[in-house]
Amino acid sequence: MRIRPIAEGDLAELQALALETGVGFTSLPDNRDFLADKIAATEAAFAERRPVDQRNYFFVLEDEDTGALAGCCAIEGQVGREVPFYHYRLGTLAHSSVQLDLHRTIDTLFLSSDHTGDAEVASLFLRPEYRGRERCHQRNGALLSQVRWLFMAEFRDRFPDKVIAEMRGLFDERGKSPFWECLGSHFFPLDFDEADRLTGLGQKSFIGELMPKFPIYTPFLSEAARACIGRVHEQTRPALAMLKKEGLRWEGYIDIFDGGPTVEAYVDDVRAVRASRRARVAITDGEAPAERPHWLAATTDMARFRAAWVGRGPDAEGVVTLSEAEARRLEVNAGDALRILDTEETP
Repeated sequence: MRIRPIAEGDLAELQALALETGVGFTSLPDNRDFLADKIAATEAAFAERRPVDQRNYFFVLEDEDTGALAGCCAIEGQVGREVPFYHYRLGTLAHSSVQLDLHRTIDTLFLSSDHTGDAEVASLFLRPEYRGRERCHQRNGALLSQVRWLFMAEFRDRFPDKVIAEMRGLFDERGKSPFWECLGSHFFPLDFDEADRLTGLGQKSFIGELMPKFPIYTPFLSEAARACIGRVHEQTRPALAMLKKEGLRWEGYIDIFDGGPTVEAYVDDVRAVRASRRARVAITDGEAPAERPHWLAATTDMARFRAAWVGRGPDAEGVVTLSEAEARRLEVNAGDALRILDTEETP
């Protein structure tokens, strides 16, 4: 298994992935023209033909045995520069009465664009058949999640100070969002799927045009809707756990449609960014160690970026020895540079 940038020939498989992601996965809508444009924009980003604040880096996990795409992930260079980027910010308003000697604090939701200009890690999806702990499927989710930190560490000057990640919110057994049913549905003449599809296609101006500009008092929401605030979809829990391990935290921002949390951190504070380091490549004709891999390696050439697990870490001289198979997978030669991360190193 290896990570590489998406390419023009991946369109059909990318659309198949989009079909599998399910409701609430806003960043990968099932729209062939949109996905083709996403691939073209990604190719321009990796070739550095677009301004830094308009770059979207989209990666795929490739099964070398079959050539199939097992999953995907992405980094948005800066959100909100081309189209508005909205959240609700959970806040508090205090009310008091001297006459009655009463003091109340009430939770509120404010429409916010506070994260405009931040980077975003997004679009993490792994096909069900590649999940689990079987030998051939080891740590695919971790590979997809953590490769983005190596990329940001290697090309640090292309990214802003902060990074965020939007988490998919709760849905009930009918596949409906209680948060949307109680709040958003009253302001948009659309069902959730259509509103979700439009935002996925980048058509977000209607949010600022139709959403209320004044604070929303959460006691006015239903109990089921309030229970959604800051909580994630069952399938999103592993991704959230990995982000928390890297140091991202929820600071009170939620998705305006499903109430899912947005977690954030300063890029330079992310564990994997701090812990990764450069190493030089040596190649042996032997096999890689057979134990469970925990060293992640990524190339330092943006245009031909590759990443995969490797069996060994660097020695005291900063040299990492790869098997011939690992070198082919990463498309590197002896003497080339790699960025290396021990994913099990204690923060």
